[in-house]
Amino acid sequence: MRTGRPIPPLRLADDERETLKQWARRPKTSQALAQRARIILACAAGETNTTVAERLRVTKQTIGKWRSRFLNKGLDGLLDEPRPGTPRRLSDAEVERVLTMTLESTPKNATHWSNRSLAAACGLSRSSVQRVWRAFALAPHRSESFKLSRDPLFIDKVRDIVGLYLDPPDKALVLCVDEKSQIQALDRSQPILPMRPGQAERRAHDYKRHGTTSLFAALDTKTGKIIGQLHRRHRSLEFRKFLDKIDAEVPPGFDVHLILDNYGTHKTATIQSWLIKRPRFQLHFTPTSASWLNLVERWFGLLTEQQLRRGVFRSTRSLETTIRNYIDIHNEAPKPFIWTKSADEILASVARFCQRTLESVH
Repeated sequence: MRTGRPIPPLRLADDERETLKQWARRPKTSQALAQRARIILACAAGETNTTVAERLRVTKQTIGKWRSRFLNKGLDGLLDEPRPGTPRRLSDAEVERVLTMTLESTPKNATHWSNRSLAAACGLSRSSVQRVWRAFALAPHRSESFKLSRDPLFIDKVRDIVGLYLDPPDKALVLCVDEKSQIQALDRSQPILPMRPGQAERRAHDYKRHGTTSLFAALDTKTGKIIGQLHRRHRSLEFRKFLDKIDAEVPPGFDVHLILDNYGTHKTATIQSWLIKRPRFQLHFTPTSASWLNLVERWFGLLTEQQLRRGVFRSTRSLETTIRNYIDIHNEAPKPFIWTKSADEILASVARFCQRTLESVH
């Protein structure tokens, strides 16, 4: 039996339904408005707020807000309300033209718009274009890279690894293992000028190389502690030595689940023979091109940011001493990285990204 306040029915006129469908089909621009249109269309189809919220991945409060706004003001209720302050000089049509040109076209002589070129094409000032870009968080000059995994077992591997993160087995350690190879011992060609008031630290752009080293690391997902070992070479022989170190440090009676990538040194006959003799070790391989699933990569990022990127090393030994000290200090008060997303959420996100990729091609 239903409890609580009754929800007033939501009915659409033919012209309202057609307008909402047009808004909902927008491929790139005004995605907030497209989402609101989808909410109203779903509510008008008789779906409950809870059902619509789960399907569109928003809160029930959001569904209730836009349902109420539409019932009170119609289509105008779905538009953003004017904000306090100086009235803007750009009309809605001009703002939409800037957005449409930015997102759906390119200039004839470049791969992306600059504020100068777009201002000339739209007949607006550069500051007006900049304000629109800032309001909608657009930055045409920036570009980021991505790579989708083509592993045929992608779904199975994601579920396997995320399952270990969210529900680790009893009497077992889950260790994220990887190598940070070819870490260079770099020394600047000229002395570094230290930071002072009003001036950032300055360093010469060129450097001297003093050799490389490779760090083998295993991150305990429960405690955040690091098991590390440094080697000058990066072969299956060195990886086997690192496995020996893990075997020695993990107490007897515990199974060991290793999450690692598909690098060749992890699958050689030497490693297979080592694993056969130690049945408590189980390997879980990440999908190809999906290193983000391995939590130790996040710790490598901290190591690079806090020690390696701006470090000065006059020998490989100096570099290795710095890395060992960093591991020791980290293990004095370790903090685990907490994995929060379920496998279903990750797979749904990847599916949405793939759909956007296909739409951009067409």
